[in-house]
Amino acid sequence: MSLSIDLAGKVVLVTGASQGIGAQMTRSFHLADATLVLNHPDVGTTRTDAEKLAAELNQKRANSAIVLVADVAKADAVRAMMQAIRERLGGLDILINNAAIIRDRTVAKMSLEEWQSVLDVNLTGVFHCCKFALEIMREGGAIVSMGSIAALQGFYGQANYAAAKGGVLAMTRVLSRECARRNVRVNAIAPGVINTAMAATIPESVRAEMMKNIPLNRFGEPTEIASVALFLCSPLASYVTGQTIEVNGGWRG
Repeated sequence: MSLSIDLAGKVVLVTGASQGIGAQMTRSFHLADATLVLNHPDVGTTRTDAEKLAAELNQKRANSAIVLVADVAKADAVRAMMQAIRERLGGLDILINNAAIIRDRTVAKMSLEEWQSVLDVNLTGVFHCCKFALEIMREGGAIVSMGSIAALQGFYGQANYAAAKGGVLAMTRVLSRECARRNVRVNAIAPGVINTAMAATIPESVRAEMMKNIPLNRFGEPTEIASVALFLCSPLASYVTGQTIEVNGGWRG
């Protein structure tokens, strides 16, 4: 007996899809035969990275990935992105809220802009994407939003990030109730420290202290987050909604 996840015919939107966990999410859902929409904010190299990834996927399976630009913090941009998805692909089945930024600083030193910009992308951006995605999402769809261990542990210097991610977890519980009548399941993932370019900037002394809290004695890999997202959006998780899945190697700091 074999067991596999088949998402053929499903349209999946991944926000912040050009790099890190978002790029791996995109690859994993593509392996399950879904059609991918790669969102990016057109900042730095995100456009180039997203287009390169889409080309990679389309080479493997023709017409299986498109790229759409939108700053999730801007409601009009998100609304336009969803309209484009409906026009080009007929609708949406799965939304992965992955886009996020970090502006770490203690509360005493944090500027008002550093506070607001993180809330705008990491929390309000998720609200925008959920609100407008639900207008084009088909019956039986799924939403997975990225939380963070920061929302549960309260890391030093991350008041803005932790507050935003904590809000995402609360919103997930509310949305799971509101969307149940359409059989749309809504869940969140709270990753621990994952081996991405962002994690590579953590000083070695801090990394060593973090490792002391992880029973598995290693940081996670993007594929391990993507696999949980894939499960949550598949028929295997048909009775799972309103949950936050911690994927952190057993961290109990």
